[in-house]
Amino acid sequence: MHNKFGKLVLKIVAFFTLVFLINYSIAHAEEFPTSANAAYVLDLKTNTVLYNKNGDTPLPPASMSKLMTIYVLFDALKQKKVTLDSAFTVSEKAWRIQGSKMFVPIHEQVKVEDLIRGIIIQSGNDACIVVAEGLSGSEEEFAKLLNKKAKEIGLTNSHFVNASGWPEPNHVMSVKDLAILAKRLIEDFPEYYHYFSEEEFVFNGIKQGNRNPLLYKDKNYSADGLKTGHTEEAGYGLTASAVRDERRVIVVLHGLKNMQERADESRRFMSWAFDSFEAKKLVTKDTVIDELPVPYGTIKTVPVVTEKDVFVTLPRNADITMHAKTILPAYIKAPVKAGEKIGILTVSADNIEPIEIPLLAKNDVEKEGFLEHITTSFELLWQ
Repeated sequence: MHNKFGKLVLKIVAFFTLVFLINYSIAHAEEFPTSANAAYVLDLKTNTVLYNKNGDTPLPPASMSKLMTIYVLFDALKQKKVTLDSAFTVSEKAWRIQGSKMFVPIHEQVKVEDLIRGIIIQSGNDACIVVAEGLSGSEEEFAKLLNKKAKEIGLTNSHFVNASGWPEPNHVMSVKDLAILAKRLIEDFPEYYHYFSEEEFVFNGIKQGNRNPLLYKDKNYSADGLKTGHTEEAGYGLTASAVRDERRVIVVLHGLKNMQERADESRRFMSWAFDSFEAKKLVTKDTVIDELPVPYGTIKTVPVVTEKDVFVTLPRNADITMHAKTILPAYIKAPVKAGEKIGILTVSADNIEPIEIPLLAKNDVEKEGFLEHITTSFELLWQ
């Protein structure tokens, strides 16, 4: 079998440097002390970690753990195992659970959509057990499902014993895992994410407000989720997300002393993430990077273009040169299909993880006919 590609060559893309590399870089973030015992800030536009304090340490998550229960419930909805109008029966165990409650009535049936709001807005431990028993038969079996799903979505420092985050030994999550989970909720279930921004919910004649402090005040950005948590062991925590200028940021805080400190720190971190950093476009989709020879094609070269827009998150007013290089074959044999991956563009700089961008053929190139092939062979022979 003949290799369709020629010998791979490495090129330093000088013109690309002139066009795109306009002295931007991400620098080390300035010291930003916090009283939280763990904190993690993630810019979703570029998947850049802006802040990490004890990010991988397993900690008691309190009610932030309910995000995993919601993830599994949303997944069941997406797979059509249940609908928003499906109803689960309230067991005595669910009815008796202490802590924050939705106040579900014993032996009654509650719609899935009400349970979603009861978990997200009212932080109902009872609602979590109703969901666990409704989906898996028991909370113990549901915990196994939580652990299985957590591994599937890349949570590496989490372990679940119950559905609600009720304090138990070995029920832990890291703030990094909470950020990953929040990211997956936002990206995997856009059709259900709106529940996180609702400010209040009335169930069983009782109105309760969303405990997320970012939903109510700061107009510097648009906060729309996700979940608070509090136990004596865990302190006060928050997994939050907000958007400004098409940038979405996730902030996770753990171990604060009281509700006011949680509100103040979450606002401070979110404002810092938006005010201190910006997203810069490095590469525009379909930018022609090179022309690649196609020796036996009906067209003798094919433009090589970038697959997508590429952004990088940078400290505002940062000033450092970035570098680009391509890995491409010396030539490519026909036929060539538009969109076919034929190389890689790598962008790098100090203190930035290298960014790899696939390079694609811009258009189709058909294989030339027999007579044209003979003519080309003679031309190549005499070159």
